[in-house]
Amino acid sequence: MCQIAIDIPNEVLYDTKMNREEANRFARCAVALGYYTQSGVSIGYYAQIAGLTEEEFIQYLGKNQVSIFHFDNREEFLEELNNA
Repeated sequence: MCQIAIDIPNEVLYDTKMNREEANRFARCAVALGYYTQSGVSIGYYAQIAGLTEEEFIQYLGKNQVSIFHFDNREEFLEELNNA
């Protein structure tokens, strides 16, 4: 497991009214979301980065208007829809 640390100015914590734990949770979720939108690794790994269950991470994606469904083209989407 790789650990990465970032520095967040105290003023940012003050302005956002976050404590260290909340800022840590926010940063983990933001990193997981960024990786998710750029890479093709399993949702389980991103949930682990975020410190959430897979279900919680999927809900987090929805709150951030990011779909868990990826289709290369319209035909692929329609085929999947017809098979549902």
